[in-house]
Amino acid sequence: MDRRMWLHATLASATLGVLPAAAQTAAGPSTPGSGGAGSWATAWTGSAQGPYPVGNPSAQPDQRFAFPDPAEGARDQTFRLVLRPDLWGPRARLRFSNAFGTRPLRLDGVFAGLHWGGAAVMPGSNRPVLFGGQPGVTVAPGGEVWSDPVGLPFAAESGHPLLAGRKLAVSFHVAGPSGPMTWHAKALQTSYVTPPGAGAHGAEEGEAAFPLSTASWFFLDAVDMAAPAGTPVVVCLGDSITDGTASTMNGDDRWPDVLSRRLHAALGHRVAVVNAGIGGNQVVGPREYGPDKPFPGGPSALARLQRDVIGLSGVATVVWLEGTNDFSRNGNATLDAVREGMTEGVRRLRAAIPGVRIVGATVTSALGSTSAAHGHAEQDEKRRGLNDFIRQSGLFDAVAEFDRATLDPATGGLREEMIPDSTTGGKGDRLHPNRAGYLAMGMAVEPSSVVPAR
Repeated sequence: MDRRMWLHATLASATLGVLPAAAQTAAGPSTPGSGGAGSWATAWTGSAQGPYPVGNPSAQPDQRFAFPDPAEGARDQTFRLVLRPDLWGPRARLRFSNAFGTRPLRLDGVFAGLHWGGAAVMPGSNRPVLFGGQPGVTVAPGGEVWSDPVGLPFAAESGHPLLAGRKLAVSFHVAGPSGPMTWHAKALQTSYVTPPGAGAHGAEEGEAAFPLSTASWFFLDAVDMAAPAGTPVVVCLGDSITDGTASTMNGDDRWPDVLSRRLHAALGHRVAVVNAGIGGNQVVGPREYGPDKPFPGGPSALARLQRDVIGLSGVATVVWLEGTNDFSRNGNATLDAVREGMTEGVRRLRAAIPGVRIVGATVTSALGSTSAAHGHAEQDEKRRGLNDFIRQSGLFDAVAEFDRATLDPATGGLREEMIPDSTTGGKGDRLHPNRAGYLAMGMAVEPSSVVPAR
């Protein structure tokens, strides 16, 4: 049975109320979090980084028509966010964040379905999402909320190979005006939104109500899937080089995506890799962050550990790649400060997640970058010092050698073939690796160093 036929057969069975045997087993009394065979595993993240429009989006369409007044945010309109879960399950739950909002955020008309194409959802797959049994929820300023579990009948056979790479469409109506919108700027994935004042359209599976597009994610910052207990979740914590700057728009070819495919090839449906990168992020800076003091790179890694790593479900491993922004002219941190920051971050992670495995990733070169903030000799000297620390300190359980995978020994910068931009074309900035560079980085990680054999 080909891919399309299998999906339609599965959806038809769900519509008729006849689930495959695998779904009946998964929907039994052993529910995630109940102490039975099932549990929650985070399958996707889009780290909340600040109030729109402060941030570093890539290939962003003109947002004036969707959000005419950033201070007012969304106004009586529906979002349809498209995202790729790294793991599928028969049930999901969604986390919505108002971390950088200044007003209560009212959401209703929330739905989750299988993405078809454009802003369309696969017919028959869209499912309503509830909150405490109610169709709507109010998220307090600075707060977050998890939805109730929602069944995904089309993913009942969660390990089916035809689900690999498929995307989830999450729709929700903002009763608005929302005020400042908590967002993740650099999605490198096209999502959709209705015009202001258009009302609730999440239940619609067609695309007619969603003429506007965005290359960012708003309010939604995590998705969990029901999974067997002990399913390891690998969190890739980092800056724009983890977030995927200069990778292919809608191409899923950031280095965490490459690592994900390698781990799934080895382990099948028994692992999840999620991306907690934020473009411009630093280990120790800025010192202060909030809706009234935003910074394009978001809160420091240390400030966001709780929300973006510790607060996720099933975390077994963290791969940490950061430091280049701390050493930029904007960050200007000392090498000692970043080493101490990483040491403190590792301490917090080990204290909060017993048995967590932490992999230190060496920082890639920015020497010769066309960015005014990067590429100078002092930054490269500090970068090399930090890489020596990552390799030799014993702080980490393993090391991912991204520097060696991308370095041109003749120039001290990135290899020439890894420089041209893969997102919009062009010469590249000699700071962000392109698709070829991310492929080399993802292939440089030894899978057993991330998820050891058990």
